[in-house]
Amino acid sequence: MLRALHIRDFVIVEQADIAFDTGFTVFSGETGAGKSILIDALALALGGRGEASLIRQDAPRADISAVFDAPEAAAGWLAEQALEGPELILRRVIDAQGRSKAWINGVPATLGQLRDLGALLVDIHGQHAHQSLLQAASQRELLDTHGGHADQARVLLQAWTDWRQAQAALDAARSDAAGQTVLLERLAADVAWLDDLAPEPGEWPDLC
Repeated sequence: MLRALHIRDFVIVEQADIAFDTGFTVFSGETGAGKSILIDALALALGGRGEASLIRQDAPRADISAVFDAPEAAAGWLAEQALEGPELILRRVIDAQGRSKAWINGVPATLGQLRDLGALLVDIHGQHAHQSLLQAASQRELLDTHGGHADQARVLLQAWTDWRQAQAALDAARSDAAGQTVLLERLAADVAWLDDLAPEPGEWPDLC
């Protein structure tokens, strides 16, 4: 679950630090009070589109951090990415040139990694928002959970990860072997060329 949201210089918000407790949380207020800005900030931390126009006027950058308790559903993904819980800190910074940087638990991350992890943490429902129920991965997770196969699914994920790493190692070895074959052929050609020249001891001074 979402534990905290830290916002710096985002749209009209200079600074906001919001802590969440267990249970149901509601934001209420008049139109224009900034409720949607909080959702937009969270979406940005989860890998949403960012641009320089989101930075508060005259500020050098916008800085958003979201703190989560790592759910069990994210365990496989975190293991695959060599990341650990139980607390997850997703941070996103956008500068005045529109350049974006992201971190997960202090480790530099791509926006793709933020989006993949964010899909396991939050489901933002809006009028035109994408819903996780439309994602094949979420459908499989629901089916496995309903059938009581979550443990088998994790074992399968680990086996698939191991296979992919082994396949990458095999591809690298094959590529290296091909490179060695080319090198061997070139060296053999050089040796054959030297044999054709048939140099004699002490011949070099005469050639010069």
